[in-house]
Amino acid sequence: MKLCLFQGTFNPIHNAHLKICEYAKNKFDFDRIILIPAARPPHKDFDESASVHRLKMAELAAQDIDYIEVSDIEYRRSGLSYTVPTVEEIYEKYPVDGMINFIIGTDAFKNIESWYESEKLKNMLDFILFVREDEQSLKEDETYLQKLKEKGYNYKMMKMPFVDISSTQIRTNIHNSVPIKSLVPVEVEKYINKYGLYKK
Repeated sequence: MKLCLFQGTFNPIHNAHLKICEYAKNKFDFDRIILIPAARPPHKDFDESASVHRLKMAELAAQDIDYIEVSDIEYRRSGLSYTVPTVEEIYEKYPVDGMINFIIGTDAFKNIESWYESEKLKNMLDFILFVREDEQSLKEDETYLQKLKEKGYNYKMMKMPFVDISSTQIRTNIHNSVPIKSLVPVEVEKYINKYGLYKK
């Protein structure tokens, strides 16, 4: 199985996340992409009471996309949601062909050496990088990214068209009563409205 992981806070999941999955599927011909919401992300402030909502919204967003699976793997494990034990468990569970691929934004990848046991990731993952900002920011990052490759972090660039949607923007819109209809899947919007998420 040609497998790819997409791990993130997904607070909330939105249409750009799904576009990234679609583009990666078409470009690299993955058999399956597993979305892994981080239950307790170590690098971000998080509201633990909202963690289950983030998982449920991811499930709703992907429910009609046959090549996407949403995993609760980090919800079934206690403690912070570190990538290394998650990937180890995925290798045990799935018949993976070659290395597992891992979708990550260039901004997060630049900090990969600060991740828990990051040295292990060199032999566990092939990274698929997408640009979180614009082309100019990518040019500024190229030297640093090359240094990471020289240190053993394998990656491929995924130069998909930039989609200007962020979870921060969506939360701000909701807080300010600005519509989010074009930013998230319909079922996710309904879920947010049902539970009054991000109003405060």
